[in-house]
Amino acid sequence: MTLGLQEASILEDLLFVFMGYEGQYIRFRGDYNPASESDRLAGPQFKILPGLDPSLRDLANTMLEMATHYGAVEAFVEVHSREEFGAVNHALCSSIRRLLKEYLVLIAQLEHQFLTSPSFTLHVLHLRTLPTSHMMFQLYTLAREMLRRNSMLEDDLEDSADDLDDMENILESLREGGDVVGGGGVPGSKICKGGSVLGLLTLRLASMAGDPAARSLLSLLLREASRPYMNMLNEWLHHGMIRDPHAEFLIKEQKSIRRERLEEDYTDEYWEKRYTIRDGDVPPQLEGVKEKVLLAGKYLNVVRECGGVDVSKDVGDVPKSFEDIRFLDNVNSAYAHANESLLNLLLTTHALPARLRSLKHYFFLDRSDFFSYFLELGATELQKQAKKVNVGKLQSLLDLALRQPGSIAASDPFKEDVKVQMNEVGLTKWLMRVVSVSGIDEGATTFEESHRAPAISSIEDDKSVIGFNALELDYSVPFPLSLVISRKTVLRYQLLFRYLLSLRHLETLLVQAWQDHNTLYTWKHKSKYPQVELWKRRAWTLRARMLVFVQQLLYFCTSEVVEPNWNGLMKRLGEVRTVDELMQDHVDFLDTCLKECMLTNSKLLKIHAKIMMTCTMFASYTSHLSKALITADPDLASPSAKYMGNEDAAFDQARLDKLSDNLSKYEENFSRHLKILLDALNYYAATETVVLLGLCARLSTATNDADTQGLYIVKKKKSNGILTTPTFPLTPRCANWKY
Repeated sequence: MTLGLQEASILEDLLFVFMGYEGQYIRFRGDYNPASESDRLAGPQFKILPGLDPSLRDLANTMLEMATHYGAVEAFVEVHSREEFGAVNHALCSSIRRLLKEYLVLIAQLEHQFLTSPSFTLHVLHLRTLPTSHMMFQLYTLAREMLRRNSMLEDDLEDSADDLDDMENILESLREGGDVVGGGGVPGSKICKGGSVLGLLTLRLASMAGDPAARSLLSLLLREASRPYMNMLNEWLHHGMIRDPHAEFLIKEQKSIRRERLEEDYTDEYWEKRYTIRDGDVPPQLEGVKEKVLLAGKYLNVVRECGGVDVSKDVGDVPKSFEDIRFLDNVNSAYAHANESLLNLLLTTHALPARLRSLKHYFFLDRSDFFSYFLELGATELQKQAKKVNVGKLQSLLDLALRQPGSIAASDPFKEDVKVQMNEVGLTKWLMRVVSVSGIDEGATTFEESHRAPAISSIEDDKSVIGFNALELDYSVPFPLSLVISRKTVLRYQLLFRYLLSLRHLETLLVQAWQDHNTLYTWKHKSKYPQVELWKRRAWTLRARMLVFVQQLLYFCTSEVVEPNWNGLMKRLGEVRTVDELMQDHVDFLDTCLKECMLTNSKLLKIHAKIMMTCTMFASYTSHLSKALITADPDLASPSAKYMGNEDAAFDQARLDKLSDNLSKYEENFSRHLKILLDALNYYAATETVVLLGLCARLSTATNDADTQGLYIVKKKKSNGILTTPTFPLTPRCANWKY
């Protein structure tokens, strides 16, 4: 052919090739298979039959690249329009499809010029297609990047560490009985969709700062692709709802975690895990405000479930794309509105402060005249082993005590929510399992899980726990207050309640011992043997020291720990600005009380348990000591007992010596463990919790002179730039000092 015929022939073939068809002289390469999806995604490769003039061949080969790009982009649109690729990909493909339509219109115009204009040459065609070729190249590189992320190109298929990234989504879908989201025959393990697509577009847009045409194209694609994402975002921000059938929104919803499970939720799972952020799929535009987006929707979701949001009302006058200047203002205003709505719902509509005051009355024994009455009514039942206690009877007695006219509980509107239950695991073992490393390592990795599933061995070891030590209260809270007063926080209330109750019960036992010492003839009557009177004085002194110890400890826990922290919590409630801050303040209050009451330190727990056991045994054996004292000195028997024929019994010095030895063991045990406790308190007061200094001063009143001489309080001060540690002895008079 002549040069003119060659140019005309190649021009005609190029117009066909630009639309994805083979021409007469331009054919597909032999290794290209149009039926193969991977080949089509990579783009068709063309070859020109030999014999074409070299100048025309070079120019034609340059323009054939646009045909390859067009074929690849067209296949990309076809694949990514499938359902499993999500709404953002669908919107992106729709936008690209409009560009391809404009491309085909251009080809039709070029064909018209080819048929009608004699001056239409290969160079003219090249010049007319340069801008479109540049656009097609940008679309092609974008498509290649997305296909690479989806591992859908043959040269990119390789083993990846992300094979199990979507396992959680698969399990979640299976729990709900649905199909696996994102399966759909996609070769890759994870689909690039939603926020990942927007992030890729944003990244490419930022890298094209010096190319106005590319920036204009990518801005258009980003604007169109973000529309469905912005619809989901506005629905979440203004209605608290997620409409995300393809799992592409930055907020992930675990539908298997339902509100009905809040009563058994020991880990705040509903609040912490029902809605979470997909960290790998957050668009760069939302990276800085993703926490606000999460909280705004979570808050509004709670308000909506309580009927405070009209979901039928359309969201109007909101940004539709990331380019809108009101975009960040929309997020901030939605967050502020949702936070204010939920705070008002909790603090005003559902009266959270009143609920907390109710909890204080019941769990911290605040103005607990009703509870003292309940303990008197249920004393017989509570002295049984925990397994044998009739919980239904105790519940009836508690209901009776709560309705006693004149008590603080009689006017409490929430008294119906208080229930009695038995925990057969001893308090010390329960707490030790929480704070010890071994208890956490053996399958319970969190504070709450350690509470939820006590080990069977612990239950078996606590067969001797009586009702007084196993008694605990439960408190049912309606939604949405159950988000703040959750099972996690109720467990902390129960721990503090059991601890305060154990101190109150031990105080009652020691007071009963004091009553016996003042009313029984054996203790009132003065013996003619001085050694007997000395033994009685030692018993009285030990009982008094134990009573002082328990009363000072109880006063410290209630008046110097719970009450100041409670006042601080109430003050913060009036100043709180966010719901999460409110929830954290509540948990911090309980954790501080637990720590300052020495319930989170294993060493202090062990020492405290030994002292409490010593005091309990001594108080419980008062009646036994009375009988043993009569066997040692028969003159101490009541006149009625002497009348029954015991008046001739003689004084038994051996028996008195044995009683003296037993009492010495109690004295030594109590004094030794009290001194160890005070030393430990001094150490932890200097290193961790300064409030324990006040407890040291109070408990020193229960020591004898020998104990007091070795006790020191450590305070650090800075003098002339040198850190010094002065010490001074702690005397019983320090009990009234303020720290």
